[in-house]
Amino acid sequence: MATAKKLTENHLTCVICSEVFTDPATLQCHHTFCKSCLLKYTYTQPEAVQAKSIPCPSCRQLTSVTNPDSPVEEWVSQLKPSHVIQGLMDDFGPGTRAVEEHVCSVCTKQGKTTPATSCCSVCDVVFCEGCLQMHNMMPGLSDHEVAHLSDHTKTKVKRRFMCQVHRDEKVKLFCKDCKQAICTICSSIRHRACKDVDTIESTTPLVKEQLTSKIERLRINMTATNNNITWRKSTIQDVKSNSQTLKDQVIKTRETVMRAILRKEKQLLGDIDKATDEQLHALQADLQSQEIELQMYQQQYEFTANAVTSDCEMDMYAVYESMGETSPDNRDTDNRPAAGRVVLTHDLDKLSKAVDELQLGEVQVVHDVCDTEFSPVLHHTIDCKEDGDGKDPSVRDVTVLTVDGIKVTVVADYNNKILKTYYTSNFKSFHNQLLLSNYPWQIAKLCKIQIAVSVPSRMEIVTVNVTPDPVLLSTIKTSKQYFALASLSPSQLAAGTDRQSHSVDILDMTGRILRSINTGVIGNQDHIHVTRNNNLIVSERDVKSLVSVTSEGAAVFTYTPTGDRALTYPWGITTTSTGDILLVDYGSHKVIQLTQSGQFVRDVLTRQDGLEHPVGVCLDGDGLLYVTSARYVKVFKFCRR
Repeated sequence: MATAKKLTENHLTCVICSEVFTDPATLQCHHTFCKSCLLKYTYTQPEAVQAKSIPCPSCRQLTSVTNPDSPVEEWVSQLKPSHVIQGLMDDFGPGTRAVEEHVCSVCTKQGKTTPATSCCSVCDVVFCEGCLQMHNMMPGLSDHEVAHLSDHTKTKVKRRFMCQVHRDEKVKLFCKDCKQAICTICSSIRHRACKDVDTIESTTPLVKEQLTSKIERLRINMTATNNNITWRKSTIQDVKSNSQTLKDQVIKTRETVMRAILRKEKQLLGDIDKATDEQLHALQADLQSQEIELQMYQQQYEFTANAVTSDCEMDMYAVYESMGETSPDNRDTDNRPAAGRVVLTHDLDKLSKAVDELQLGEVQVVHDVCDTEFSPVLHHTIDCKEDGDGKDPSVRDVTVLTVDGIKVTVVADYNNKILKTYYTSNFKSFHNQLLLSNYPWQIAKLCKIQIAVSVPSRMEIVTVNVTPDPVLLSTIKTSKQYFALASLSPSQLAAGTDRQSHSVDILDMTGRILRSINTGVIGNQDHIHVTRNNNLIVSERDVKSLVSVTSEGAAVFTYTPTGDRALTYPWGITTTSTGDILLVDYGSHKVIQLTQSGQFVRDVLTRQDGLEHPVGVCLDGDGLLYVTSARYVKVFKFCRR
């Protein structure tokens, strides 16, 4: 009963009326509805009626009708339910409850609950003894196959396979031309022109085999679709998280700009205060000088006035003689230089334009390399030539980290034995470097802010913290010269040598070999990449191949194309968010895209894109593609063609 209820709720319910199907009809798109519900819906779609078609309420696909000139009611009435729906209706639809509970179907309609004792496989109903006698007395029913229900049998007797057209005829034949199970009457009337009609007995094994194969394909499709759904849900969460991260970056940028404006404001206010203080100091000094002069003039005035008004002529002449022949200093104060004025000079139009052109950033959708509708466009180029480099750089590998919201590009400069970092912060570009003991080869990302770098000539692997400047954490001494390097887990490294060992060593973080994984034809591992499934992908220039194995050593695929697609010097490897593989071919100046199983998809970048002898490759979290070429790192975004 629980199974019947579940089937009824999930598969026998009309999505329009939300009830169990009443006279179901299946459209060409395989969606099923009650005929009455479908008719009402069709009347609400005049465009579909005008097009002489029945619209599907679920997917909007149109179903063509056999007789377009007949009324809409006949269009719908001529529709039949699918064999699957009809079978489910027969087994679990209305009226089957009595069969499952072994209660007489006829008595049930009369409101009685008489126990059933027999079942007619043609009528597909159960009877009590009295109703069975009535059934057997009916003309045309007496020859029906009736089986007795035992007390130990709680399941319904298997129905006979009866013709849908001739209800009293058993299905004995199968028309392969029409792919339809038929009776002998149908064969002689409706399928006379068909060339391939066989018996049900001989056709059933083939049909069962094909359906079994279809079940397997459906299972595979279900698994793949379920994986896609899981990935899409994860992608949705990533998109939401990325949206919030970008918003935070905008706010942070705005705060940075505001801090810069406030610094400008503080500087201007300081300049005003300084100029004002200098002006006030000069004015105060002049004022003090004027006050002293005024006091001196007042003294002379009083002294001279007293002498003039004195009764003693001797005092008057004494004052007069002290003045000499010169008269008092009558200064023209109007000729003194005027005090300077502090003014603020700014161009409001220029300021307004600068504010209008202010860019806190640019919002755009960066497409993934996996979508073949989008092609690479050069976004920018990083020149890794720095002052102090003894030689022209040769960038062997590149990776990108995000440290405290700052995107940091890390490159291994082979010729100068240096690890270099490049990033932008507060509208300024920075670069820094870490001198290594010898030539670096491949970079392995350990976590968000840590990397490991192989230094084969010194038999070393160094671990580095990116702060975003590179800071040496440790130096791991190894027993072999390891060139290729990748992170298998937070505590394990996958490392490859050039000693024709045909294996990749799995190391712990002290350099101890835990086990070795056979790589088949690959003897000198030039580059290793670990996929999200923990499979290893290894390239080698000598055998011109790309090999993928599991972490246990089982072969996944070997990519050794011939002809125009033959590899000349396979090197750097990375994988996309969907698992596709990007392979650098140094000799043919290409970045090649493969599926997870090693099937060719396309040439992503070629010499026509300005690529010359590429070596390293990586993707950042924004879908930008980084490719090293000589002293440069070229960064590409993907746009619609």
